[in-house]
Amino acid sequence: MPDTALIVIDMINTYEHEDAGLLIPSVREALPRIRDLIDRAREQGVDVIYVNDNFGRWRSHHDELLQAALRGPHADLVEPVRPDDTSTFVVKARHSIFYQTPLEYLLDQHGIRRIVLCGQVTEQCVLYSALDAHIRHLAVTVAKDAVAHIHPDLAEAAFHMMERNMGAEIRPAVQISLDRPPPD
Repeated sequence: MPDTALIVIDMINTYEHEDAGLLIPSVREALPRIRDLIDRAREQGVDVIYVNDNFGRWRSHHDELLQAALRGPHADLVEPVRPDDTSTFVVKARHSIFYQTPLEYLLDQHGIRRIVLCGQVTEQCVLYSALDAHIRHLAVTVAKDAVAHIHPDLAEAAFHMMERNMGAEIRPAVQISLDRPPPD
């Protein structure tokens, strides 16, 4: 069984926020590679874990969040990457996928020692999640072309920080192996 999980960050989204206009073009560009990573993970039996903001909907569960996004004006950005029945869904309230979520416990229970990150936003949630994974001694790979950004310059700085300061592997999605640990 692979010790790797694919983490899909914040892709169940209504895009009803201040930076949506800047983010959406980058999401459209990253979407095919996110979809490809999800497909490959499912084909190879790799856990696909969606970690998503709850957008302040504290009484909602993941199906309600998904339905709200699919009813929104940008459903075309959600439909291709929607969770299937085998996907795990973790709700978060802040930037990091680990902050006050059961994700660390879930990964430990599944023997996951390496996570591959895709989704949004590179210079925010992806960066903070990579840092939190690093301090938990998890190997981190970021699919550089399968993460969306708001500000290109900050995204590039985030990639540099993740690689240099956290030892994250930054590479194009097509070059990421999901079924084995990263090379030494």
